[in-house]
Amino acid sequence: MLSARLGCLYLDTGALYRAIAWKVKLEGISPGDREAVSRLLPVTRLEVERRGDQMTVLVDGKELREELRTPEIGKLASVISAIPAVREWLLPLQRHAAGSGHMVAEGRDIGTRVFPQADVKFFIEADPEIRVARRHRELAAAGVNQSVDQTREEVRIRDERDCTRDVAPLVKAEDAHVIDTSTLDEQEVLDRMLAVIATKL
Repeated sequence: MLSARLGCLYLDTGALYRAIAWKVKLEGISPGDREAVSRLLPVTRLEVERRGDQMTVLVDGKELREELRTPEIGKLASVISAIPAVREWLLPLQRHAAGSGHMVAEGRDIGTRVFPQADVKFFIEADPEIRVARRHRELAAAGVNQSVDQTREEVRIRDERDCTRDVAPLVKAEDAHVIDTSTLDEQEVLDRMLAVIATKL
């Protein structure tokens, strides 16, 4: 992992959206009910604790780990992340979680909205069919049995939702370094990132 190689904090901002999705599910609220989701925010205590180079998320005092990694929560998070009130509510928490030290942050609006002044930004992309294949393997490893066509449709829907949402849509930051991972493995992607970072030190 890049953060481990650099010896800094890893901030997965997507985990914060998944934490809200978990609370929405817990309360039995439809993720499509924007007003109900918005009313839930002021009565939710979301905390991020730093433990070494990793972050731990707590909702109302409950530490969440595997609960945030299920495909169901991932789908719910994709829906509620398009709600402007949720993005506005989480923004200061995301920035506060970073603290004052060095960090690696991951998310679809990290370089454009959350940390627009970041020293180094990467925009990771891949051929659509390769992305579908990778996602299908992830779901299979998590015990989710579904067709490739269904996975392809889910990826398409999420991309469309992220690119067309009203607040902080998914776009490439102008100063981001683009890495096409279609033919690269994880180590090769990491090496390319480190090479770029080295030029900034």
